[in-house]
Amino acid sequence: MFFSGDPTTRKRVDLGGRSSKERDRQKLLEQTRLERNRRLWLRQQNSAALKIEVLFPLERIDHHEYLALLQKCFRGRKVAEAERAKVREQFHLTYGKHCQNVDRHCFGPDSEFLRQLIFFFNPRNVNDFSVLVETFRLLQQFVQDSGDVVGLFAGMDYSSNHSLVAYRVKRLSFACIQAIHQNRNQLKEQLSMSLEESSSPTSILLQGLVLLLDPKLPWACKTVGYLMQRNVFSLFREVVLTAKENISARDSSGKVSALECVLALMISHVGQNPSICSNIDPQWSFSSQILTIPFLWQLFPYLKEVFASQSLSQYYSNQMALCVQNHTNVLPTDMSNKFPGYACLLGNVLETAAAALSQPDCSFEMAIDLAAVITFLLEALPHIKSSSRESSTMGDDDMTIGDEVVEIVLDGNLEQQITNAIDSRFLLQLTNVLFGGISTVRDSHTEGPDEKEVAAVGAACAFLHVTFDRLPLERIMTVLAYRTELVPVLWNFMKRCHQNQKWSSLPEQFSYLLGDAPGWLLPLHMLMIVDNEEFYEQEKPLSLKDVRCLIVILRQALWQLLWVNPSAHPGLGKSVSNTSSHRRHPVEAIQNRVGTVAAELLSQLQDWNNRRQFTPPSDFHADGVNDYFISQAVMEGTKAHDILKQAPFLIPFTSRVKIFTSQLALVRQRQGAHGVFTRNRFRIRRDHILEDAYNQMSALSEEDLRGLIRVTFVNEFGVEEAGIDGGGIFKDFMENITRAAFDVQYGLFKETSDHLLYPNPGSGLTHEQHLQFFHFLGTLLAKAMFEGILVDIPFATFFLSKLKQKYNYLNDLPSLDPELYRHLIFLKHYKGNISDLELYFVIVNNEYGEQTEEELLPGGKNLRVTNENVITFIHLVSNHRLNFQIRLQSSHFLRGFQQLIQKDWIDMFNEHELQLLISGSLESLDVDDLRRHTNYAGGYHGEHYVIEMFWEVLKSFSLENQKKFLKAGGAASEEALDRLPTSATCMNLLKLPPYRSKEQLETKLLYAINADAGFDLS
Repeated sequence: MFFSGDPTTRKRVDLGGRSSKERDRQKLLEQTRLERNRRLWLRQQNSAALKIEVLFPLERIDHHEYLALLQKCFRGRKVAEAERAKVREQFHLTYGKHCQNVDRHCFGPDSEFLRQLIFFFNPRNVNDFSVLVETFRLLQQFVQDSGDVVGLFAGMDYSSNHSLVAYRVKRLSFACIQAIHQNRNQLKEQLSMSLEESSSPTSILLQGLVLLLDPKLPWACKTVGYLMQRNVFSLFREVVLTAKENISARDSSGKVSALECVLALMISHVGQNPSICSNIDPQWSFSSQILTIPFLWQLFPYLKEVFASQSLSQYYSNQMALCVQNHTNVLPTDMSNKFPGYACLLGNVLETAAAALSQPDCSFEMAIDLAAVITFLLEALPHIKSSSRESSTMGDDDMTIGDEVVEIVLDGNLEQQITNAIDSRFLLQLTNVLFGGISTVRDSHTEGPDEKEVAAVGAACAFLHVTFDRLPLERIMTVLAYRTELVPVLWNFMKRCHQNQKWSSLPEQFSYLLGDAPGWLLPLHMLMIVDNEEFYEQEKPLSLKDVRCLIVILRQALWQLLWVNPSAHPGLGKSVSNTSSHRRHPVEAIQNRVGTVAAELLSQLQDWNNRRQFTPPSDFHADGVNDYFISQAVMEGTKAHDILKQAPFLIPFTSRVKIFTSQLALVRQRQGAHGVFTRNRFRIRRDHILEDAYNQMSALSEEDLRGLIRVTFVNEFGVEEAGIDGGGIFKDFMENITRAAFDVQYGLFKETSDHLLYPNPGSGLTHEQHLQFFHFLGTLLAKAMFEGILVDIPFATFFLSKLKQKYNYLNDLPSLDPELYRHLIFLKHYKGNISDLELYFVIVNNEYGEQTEEELLPGGKNLRVTNENVITFIHLVSNHRLNFQIRLQSSHFLRGFQQLIQKDWIDMFNEHELQLLISGSLESLDVDDLRRHTNYAGGYHGEHYVIEMFWEVLKSFSLENQKKFLKAGGAASEEALDRLPTSATCMNLLKLPPYRSKEQLETKLLYAINADAGFDLS
């Protein structure tokens, strides 16, 4: 009890001698007893109702009579049990305890044999079970002798006795299933036996059931309907799960088990036309109860063939699709966290999908239903990690920054079943049925797509989008590599919608997933699977002209969604499986989803444009970005800020730089970085600059790192260099330390053939504490950016991707190893038998002359590369070189980097722009801009003749000399006494003597900027 603040509150005391806790406990026990008695009474009523149905199965009674009988039966429960015992005793006297007095006439309509057996049979009674087994044995014997099962039950006139016969067969069949279910633990070793193995009780019962459920028999439909109304699939589920180990352990003789035959007969019945079975609750259907059993087809391969037939697949796909549309949760309780029902159902459906779609008479409607079901189940699936090390791009220490790590709980074999089933054959069959009648070259000036095309595109879009989100990358690459013609189909659809201003919604089957909004944007991630030659040279799968048009459409649509007409709740679309949010805000959910996908695709297209420009960068910029938008983008919680995070390319680079610098300035202002006192002073020996910087900077906290750092250099004689650090000495320090630390001779970084830097995969061989050094270097680079200091460090693009926590693809490989890229592209387009090349899923690492062999997949050294898996091999090799090899170095570099530079800031820029932030532009120096921001002193002013000469000389310099001039602001010349231009770098001050001619000024200035110096003579 919490103190309420009222001093008058008193603890209540029970004067009856019991504490309040004890009194409450007694009250709770009494309530529990009453509730237990009430439930018992209800169970007894239900049991009595069932007994009435048994006693009076064919009579029609009204409500009052029913209640009277219910009460009578409830009161006379023991009387009913005694009556059953009496009938059972009479049965034994007449027919024998082992049915030794039974002949074929006992099965006829005039005999009491079946009536009495059905009445007293109890599956828990051992003797009743034996009688039932013997009954089914005799049934099979008599039918085998006469060949007439109908005559056995109906006699000479079936038409007169059909109701009685149908009733007896239904009850007998249900009794058989009850008997097996009730005794499943004792019978589990017999459940795997085939029809030929007829000696066991289980086989006898199941064989008899097969006999009674023969589709040719006149009562078959009513019997199957009756059994399904009794929820027998739930009983079969428990039977199968109990005997699962025994069934899977049987020999591979190819014989069909009797249990499998019964299930096949029952599911085949519903596919017949016409079928007069009444509809049953989906919760108790074959799909919910049996298809959710893990690895069902491994247990019952014959059942798999039956299920994959066209009529059955279509029927069950439609039933499951109806449940999907209605958001109906009909699945049984999960067996365990590793085997959730939806995942088991997905694996079993996928395993038969390709075969079902390949049927000659497979309908378009079935493909739509099947796609809807698979998409829905994939949506619920947790992200499946790559079987390779794709998911390990940020390191083996499970370190992820800014993202929550979600543990995958699915059983590994279940994951494998799902990923293996979504193969190129499946996608080929699905798309053939969906797009079989749709042309890729239709006239774009027609009225637009028809309903069938909308449905086909919607199905493909939803499926591909969820597949990209859920399955491992190499699996998707393999699947889609052979279906790049999908992109022209989808693009043609999209272009016609755009030209006719007729944007279609996804079909009703996918309303649960995407709501009522366009779905055409979702699948164009497929552009990532093509290589550079296909994209740029062959212009596949789209021409560059079409890609430019696509950029315009995506940009306009995205700007419309995010800025002009936003109705989405921020963050609603981030969780793909957040179906409850989707239902509450269907329009907002789809807008978030489409916005996310459009942004991702535009970002990918911008990457292509950065590799080799095919369209002006301004094509990615929205038309409505103005000063008001920029002012809003700085403030968190605004629409503009959300757009800056989700689609930064819509905003011109210069505007984003302004936002970035203002964010840095705001942090520095909060930190008091420009205060009078400086806490952190470094004493750096020039000949030990890296060691001293590492030791002193590593000791600083994040708060100290954000503050000012002042540097004093010590020369080789141990004497401090003259000069007061007003910012320039620190800038010189940063330039020198980065030049030393990132030098390839130091061993932490290597360079590509284009002299671009990336982490050395073998850094651990040269430095024991290499990961701590990478953390330090990340902090060092971040400090330079934080202080606005440009450093001349040209990084490889694929390494800059790691600062953005991005995954590198095959198309990034040329920036690292052009020769390896050419070899992989050769393999991709190889026309012969790749197995002849004797390649395996291994890769050889060569660091400092030491060769090591590493498997790309578990067991890769024994897994040969073939035409079927070569795409997987190609992407695994790329992943190894671009992501896996440098995962530890990159993750520690990123840790250090994010101490000062937030992820949101970096995400505003692509890799090309990020390099500009680090090193500045290498293309030109804006001398006019530099002049506008220059202050003058010592008698100089903007119109002074010496100043006019100076700017003319600087403009005439080459780009290289202009860069040297800028750097000269960070180092003074030792020839200062010869009246050369000198720099007071502690405050970025240029000391310019009053030269009389332009030629003299140019000569002296060139001499000064090409001299290296310290600070002794500044």
